[in-house]
Amino acid sequence: MGRPDQSANNNGTEKLIEAGKLPDDIVTVVEAGPRTPKNRSAYAVIILLCLLWSGYQIYIAYHPINSHIARAWHLGFAICLAFLAYPAYNQLKPPFWVRWIGKILPGYSGKQIRSYIPLYDIVFAVLATASALYIWWDYENLIFRQGMPSTMDIVMGTFLIVLLLEAARRCLGPALAVLAALFLLYNFAGPHLPEILRHRGIPLDFVISDMYLSTTGIFGVPLGVATDFVFLFVLFGALLDKAGGGKYFIDVAFSALGGYRGGPAKAAVAASGLTGLVSGSSIANTVTTGTFTIPLMKKLGFPAYKAAAVEVAASTNGQLMPPIMGAAAFIMAEIIGLPYLDVVRAALLPALLSYLTLFYVVHLEALKLDLKAMPKKDLPKFLKTLLRGCHFIIPLMVLLWYLVVFRRSPVTAALMAIESLLVIMFLQRPIIAFLSLGVRKKAGTLDPDLNLKQFLGHAFFSGLQDIWDGLIAGAKNMISVGIATATAGIIVGVVTITGLVGRFITLIDVISMGNIVLMLIFTATTCLILGMGMPTTANYIVMATLTAPVIVQLGADAGLVFPIIAAHLFVFYFGILADDTPPVGLAAYAGAAIAGSDPIKTGIQGFTYDMRTAVLPFIFIFNTEILMISGLTETGQIIWLDSIPKITWVFFAGLIAMFAFASAIQGYLVRHCHWYERLILLAVFIITFRPGILETHMPLGRETLQIIGVLIYLGLFGLQIRQARIKAKPEGNNPDKLKKRRETV
Repeated sequence: MGRPDQSANNNGTEKLIEAGKLPDDIVTVVEAGPRTPKNRSAYAVIILLCLLWSGYQIYIAYHPINSHIARAWHLGFAICLAFLAYPAYNQLKPPFWVRWIGKILPGYSGKQIRSYIPLYDIVFAVLATASALYIWWDYENLIFRQGMPSTMDIVMGTFLIVLLLEAARRCLGPALAVLAALFLLYNFAGPHLPEILRHRGIPLDFVISDMYLSTTGIFGVPLGVATDFVFLFVLFGALLDKAGGGKYFIDVAFSALGGYRGGPAKAAVAASGLTGLVSGSSIANTVTTGTFTIPLMKKLGFPAYKAAAVEVAASTNGQLMPPIMGAAAFIMAEIIGLPYLDVVRAALLPALLSYLTLFYVVHLEALKLDLKAMPKKDLPKFLKTLLRGCHFIIPLMVLLWYLVVFRRSPVTAALMAIESLLVIMFLQRPIIAFLSLGVRKKAGTLDPDLNLKQFLGHAFFSGLQDIWDGLIAGAKNMISVGIATATAGIIVGVVTITGLVGRFITLIDVISMGNIVLMLIFTATTCLILGMGMPTTANYIVMATLTAPVIVQLGADAGLVFPIIAAHLFVFYFGILADDTPPVGLAAYAGAAIAGSDPIKTGIQGFTYDMRTAVLPFIFIFNTEILMISGLTETGQIIWLDSIPKITWVFFAGLIAMFAFASAIQGYLVRHCHWYERLILLAVFIITFRPGILETHMPLGRETLQIIGVLIYLGLFGLQIRQARIKAKPEGNNPDKLKKRRETV
């Protein structure tokens, strides 16, 4: 699954870009943990912990254990690796106290923090791991004294909370750590706050009991989902990437779409969508596919900032693609109590609409820039490329088959997919080597001195090395996810024990003055602001805890029925968009570094492309047919839209509406649009997506209004094609004849 969460602090990324570092450096710092110790023993310890963690997660998937103990071990591995793999500060600009020590101690250099593990980090790692595993060590006694923590419980709980906040600061930047600390402070400052937020205050022993000893705080649902489901999908994605699946997706997309106008940009969209099937990190997608597609887009004629913005927009939307959705699908299913497949079903059409519209946006940009297609001689053969790595499709088919057809649990589906992938990784290199021997023998180029046993043995060893690297990469990629879900659990715990949701409903109701649209805009803005400094998964957990119930409650107060899944997808979408929202969007910084463009300009352009995604949540919150939901029962159960013709029409009408919106924003259809044509396109968008607005004023049904909107769009499209053909004729350059033809048109 690649890397499901961004895992570096913002300052480190910005400094790298300012220093002009290469994309590989961004991968190191942003994704895999910035520290690479030169000491072999220290490096071996990190590798061993990664292998043990991967082995442990596979073991408990086959042999489940007590969930609380499983989460304790999961967090123990994550927090230990966080202190060993992530330094305390940015080596490119050490903090003042490091520089001060350097003046006192000759030869001391804070800039070498990536090459060794300081003693204090080892102490922190041991202490944090012990605090997490204390739950496992004294579990039976903890059960007996639940609600009445001992002094040792309070001490160990305090250690874990403090060190978890520090680990979050290192792995994820200051935003989540500061937010969690403020929520913790809210426990104790309640009596001194304004009336709308005031509460009686929570004693320290009760806070520790709830946050540390129960499963409603640190060891709550988010960490439980990461332990039970997410790790296996992260491991699957890491193994697939090490096997060569990531490169295969890029090659297939490029060979299929590279020959069209703006081909590399369209290939970037397709490759990010394919990668998004098993990945949930916009930064990972940007760096992985962008290193290849951004230079090609620039070569084709895209300005640097637009080339980077296309890749950023495509990679950001990778987290929308079912079945993984950056781990949010599993957490969403647990929080709202829906089957996992129902979450995937609801998320499918919006994700497809978003991606197909991005294809359309890229096509419009290619038309505006008058870009040509790449010569076919420079492109790999599609069929040959597709067949060359078709074995990578097998694990994905196994995953989807067990999930959709057999309807097995995500754990079982992931395990079956991992098993099939391990077989492929072990055999693919020997088979390729054996086939290459046959080709060389037939061509007469086989070396007679070649030792076949050593040659094939090396191929088998290379397969094992890929598996080894995949197990290590899977654990490294999970460090930030484990820390993020545990830290977000603190916020969830505070909200639970203080009843903050009720106060938040009142607060938003006052600010929005009861207006549903204003309430949704306020919620979306909050998601964007929080998401600028937090990983998507953590942002979703926080906003799902605070604002998703607000959307449902205030909607009900206004006489509207919002399905809970729609509210959760609403906050999830805006959390994702924060990755390319200036001034902090990490994906925009990564794309700008590859393209050599200004990161702020790249972020603004990327957000412009992603405006199509920003309007989708406002649409499906009111028009739930986009989520394949036809209504709710009296008890609040979802009634799913099962009619294939109806689903097809909803998708087609939605696609036309999104195309109209994209053309209105871009100011281009077949040619540049006049201001009134852009207004017509916006009207088409509203009529087609929200026919309910006009239903009360016009004696027409929803489908009739949608058909009218579609026909208006097609009519405007046809009119512009006709005008373009007239202009393209030889006499079209004659001003008098052109004026006469325009008057005729």
